Amino acid sequence: MELLANLGDGFAIALSWQNIGLALLGCFLGTIMGALPGLGPSNGVAILIPLAFTLGLGATPSLILLTSVYYGAMYGGRISSILLNIPGDEPAMMTCLDGHPMAKKGLAGEALSLSGVASFVGAFLATWGLILLAPQLVKIALLFGPAEYFALFALAFMTLGGVSSTNQAKSAFAAALGLGLATIGVDTQTGVPRFTFGEVHLYDGLDFLVAIVGLFALSEVFIFLETRHGGSDAAGRKLTIGKLYPPVAMIRQTTPTMLRTSILGFIAGVLPGAGASLGSFISYSMEKKLVDKEGTFGTGDPRGVAAPEAGNNAAAGGALVPMLALGVPGSGTTAVLLAVLLALNITPGPLLFSQNPDVVWGLIAALFIANFMLLAMNIPMVGLFTRVLMIPSRILMPIVAMVSFVGIYGISGSTFDLLVMIGFGVMGWVLRKLGVPLVPIILGTLLGNAMENNLRRAVTIDNGNWWTLADSPLSIALWTIAIIGFVLPLIVGSRVKAKMHQRRDEEGAISD
Repeated sequence: MELLANLGDGFAIALSWQNIGLALLGCFLGTIMGALPGLGPSNGVAILIPLAFTLGLGATPSLILLTSVYYGAMYGGRISSILLNIPGDEPAMMTCLDGHPMAKKGLAGEALSLSGVASFVGAFLATWGLILLAPQLVKIALLFGPAEYFALFALAFMTLGGVSSTNQAKSAFAAALGLGLATIGVDTQTGVPRFTFGEVHLYDGLDFLVAIVGLFALSEVFIFLETRHGGSDAAGRKLTIGKLYPPVAMIRQTTPTMLRTSILGFIAGVLPGAGASLGSFISYSMEKKLVDKEGTFGTGDPRGVAAPEAGNNAAAGGALVPMLALGVPGSGTTAVLLAVLLALNITPGPLLFSQNPDVVWGLIAALFIANFMLLAMNIPMVGLFTRVLMIPSRILMPIVAMVSFVGIYGISGSTFDLLVMIGFGVMGWVLRKLGVPLVPIILGTLLGNAMENNLRRAVTIDNGNWWTLADSPLSIALWTIAIIGFVLPLIVGSRVKAKMHQRRDEEGAISD
């Protein structure tokens, strides 16, 4: 009953006209960004962070806008997958396998609508999972001391690559780079400046919002300048939609698939570092083994569209659970959302539910509202979203650059921050060319100070004894999971990743 009362309070907050308008705007923009190949949810949220701060929004409205963008981008990724056989982001890769064959059969509209329904089911059930599971994790998190928190942060870094990773060394390098960047500024305990090189602007450390916009949004502009694609990937293609609404028989056939894969995807999302990509892959693979008796998967089977879409959207909701309850992001996009919370002086974790219940429950209620908005928006407006695929990159990228520069300057009013953002943009461009993931850098920048402080506290409390970091059953369990999470990708990661790409390539998909 207490959960329902809290949820009712959340709806009272989320149903204000401002928050409804922000959710609608976020859903619309997120779907567009998800539909455009190459952007995806992480870039979409990063691009719009400056907008949220420039508008002077509070904590709850900002999160409602950006999480609506997050959910909208997860919905939108399927559009280019089905119509062009080009996934809007990696989680939508598995949707190519049966979505594009359906489009070839003249069932593009039905495939798009069915994927929208599956996305709704996955996200809706995941939101309920968030409501039920996050408070239970909070109770466990209240048992954490400094040593346990240090082990938890280590777990987040060591499992960030997930089992779909192919190069843990690059992930480890990126995490170390992020932790190094977090040490810039005045040491909070000794008052000694570290790595500031006499530059007063660096005494407060690096602004992680500047780092995020530079690494994600601006590096995308530099990638475009390098490749110089003059038009969109859809240029010259005729995109026919056909019948918009799937028949009732198709919905009835795919409903059990949606329910099963939503549970699988949610579990994958809650696991640190697994993310929506693994949720999509596991959902498709398990469903294929379970129901594909006639060998129709890969030829345009509606269940092959419903499975990955329900799985990746459920994983997106599941990734919010560790971020809100433990302060540890479960995916790249939730790492960006964590930065927004910290910038608003709100610390995610076990105390968030007691100190800022309006933020938590207003956000959860807004997720329900955004889901219904996306379902209502994505079926009748499919034609509009497909036309977005025709926007040339030469028009899109200047808009991204403009929003980045104007937004960051609007937040800080500092030209120094603009130079730092450009520096991060160049760094992001170089690292992307080298295949180094950007999310561990952001996570290191965000959690570095908290990790350092907890390490110092734990060792100080036990008079310099470093074994205190593994002195309790909880910390031992966290270290064990962290080690398994780091070693497992080395054993099975390349195999899983290869299977994901192999299944898509077997159907003639276009690789990124």
